[in-house]
Amino acid sequence: MIDLYYWPTPNGHKITLFLEEAGLPYTIHPVNIGAGDQFKPDFLKIAPNNRMPAIIDTDPADGGEPISVFESGAILVYLANKTGRFFGPAQRDKIVQMEWLMWQMGGLGPMSGQNGHFNRYAPEKIPYAQKRYIDETNRLYGVLDRQLADKPFVAGEEYSVADMAIYPWIVPYAAMGQDLADFPNVERWFEAVKARPATIRAYARGEEVRPSDTPMTDEQKKILFGQTADSTAKV
Repeated sequence: MIDLYYWPTPNGHKITLFLEEAGLPYTIHPVNIGAGDQFKPDFLKIAPNNRMPAIIDTDPADGGEPISVFESGAILVYLANKTGRFFGPAQRDKIVQMEWLMWQMGGLGPMSGQNGHFNRYAPEKIPYAQKRYIDETNRLYGVLDRQLADKPFVAGEEYSVADMAIYPWIVPYAAMGQDLADFPNVERWFEAVKARPATIRAYARGEEVRPSDTPMTDEQKKILFGQTADSTAKV
C-alpha cells in the first residue's frame, strides 16, 4: 500500500515509526544518500528537493491514482489523515500537535543537523559554529523539557505525530553534546517512546537497510555536503 523511499536517518525514522504504529503495510525502497541516490531523476519526480523520505500511496482514500508525498512532516500529516490516527481527535488537539511538529521541522531538526555537521563531519573545525549549534540544541531541549513537565507526551495525553517527529532527533543526544540527565522530563519521555514495540520494530528496519555503526567515507561526505543548484542539475 505504501512505497517508502527511505534511508535510516532521523527524518527517515519518523515515517517507519508511524507505519509500524499504524500497522500499515509498506515496502522500503532504500535511497542511499551517501551514494547519491537522492539525486537520481526517478527519485526527483516524487521528491523535488532531493531529500528522502518520500512515499507513494498506491491505494489512496479517494480511490484514484497513486499519491506521492515528500517532506517528512507532510508525510506524517498525510498518513495521520489517511488512517485517522495519531493526529487528533479534536481540532484543539490537532493544533497543539501541529505546533510541535512544526517546532521540530523548523527548529530541532535543522539546529541538530547543523550541530552534527560542524561537530562531527565538517573538515574544518570552527569553534564559534560548534558552540553556536550545541548551545541552540541545548536551548531547544530545555523548551521540550518544559513542555513535558506536566504531560506524558509532547502534545498531551496521547502519543502523536509530534512525538514521532521529535524522538528520532533526540536519539543522537550524546553526539549533539547533550546529557539527558539535565532534562529529566525529556529523559522520562524518551525512555517511554524507546520502549514502544513499534519503535523497536522501526529501528530494526533501519538496521536492516544500513547498520548504524557503518562509518561515513570522505566520498560520501562530498556527495552529502557538497551540492549546489548547478551540481544537482547535472546529475
